[in-house]
Amino acid sequence: MKIAILGAGAWGTALAVALAARHRISLLARDPSAAAGLAGSRRNARYLPDVVLPAAIEPTADFDAALAGAGLVLIATPVAGLRDSLRRLKAAPGAKVVPVVWACKGFEAGTALLPHQLVAEELGAGRICAALSGPSFAEEVAKGKPTALTLAAANEAFARDMARELHQPVLRVYYTDDIAGVEVGGAVKNVMAIATGLCDGMGLGMNARAALITRGLAEITRLGMKLGGRAETFMGLAGAGDLILTCTGDLSRNRRVGLLLAQGRKLDEVLRQLGHVAEGVHSARETERLARQADVDMPITAAVCGVLFGGMGPREAVQRLLARDPKSEA
Repeated sequence: MKIAILGAGAWGTALAVALAARHRISLLARDPSAAAGLAGSRRNARYLPDVVLPAAIEPTADFDAALAGAGLVLIATPVAGLRDSLRRLKAAPGAKVVPVVWACKGFEAGTALLPHQLVAEELGAGRICAALSGPSFAEEVAKGKPTALTLAAANEAFARDMARELHQPVLRVYYTDDIAGVEVGGAVKNVMAIATGLCDGMGLGMNARAALITRGLAEITRLGMKLGGRAETFMGLAGAGDLILTCTGDLSRNRRVGLLLAQGRKLDEVLRQLGHVAEGVHSARETERLARQADVDMPITAAVCGVLFGGMGPREAVQRLLARDPKSEA
């Protein structure tokens, strides 16, 4: 099968490399010079310079050429680029029946919509589609290190068949029909990773980190169930699995944001130094807004928003969390 991957950043490139073992891949870059660089050097010099692109990957900046003959469109842009990709896809000739999978995690800024809600708005509720999520650093996927992901689709037959198509010896793909749960887990864990980075950056210890991750999972589960997810999803790969990886792994961009903020850096400076999109920064405000609307208690999320946007120092945020009254763990 030919798979058109829209987005040649770290994650799009990593998925292209992994899936090229079984499929032909067209990898769409944003501009011709980026596509030419990928094609000429067979490397993504900016994001994954140590990984050679297999011959089955064809980089291109031509949207229509990328889609031509594709049996699947896989969108690997940040959430901020998802709506534009969907609109281009809707306008593309011959692409109206091609199944769509997205691999971005977060809420759309300003609307707090999850990716599947954006897809329904732009492509219609009847489009065959799925979300791909789970604990996965792009660098490790690109280097062939074992990874397990979850594919979530309302159409169970499509989920089962597409999981089989995407499954590789070192890239295991499970499937579920809980799209909302999978997407909430993928979005809010980035906020918790910023909190964990703050905790680690202040040297609060491993006990504090474990408590933060565990209570963070409780926040994710409470909000996720209010938004239509199922409790068991948050105990799986797209919930606890992704949360643990993002909160503890040195390759986590969102954890890095917290670490740098704990050093007293300003957010603008942190994001410039990072050089990659940190979805947790964009998702934190929307998560807090959804929590208020759904009447869900999310004190860790509120503390992160206080540090990111409210002028609160990291130590003040921690003190506020520690000063909360005792309550049931449920």
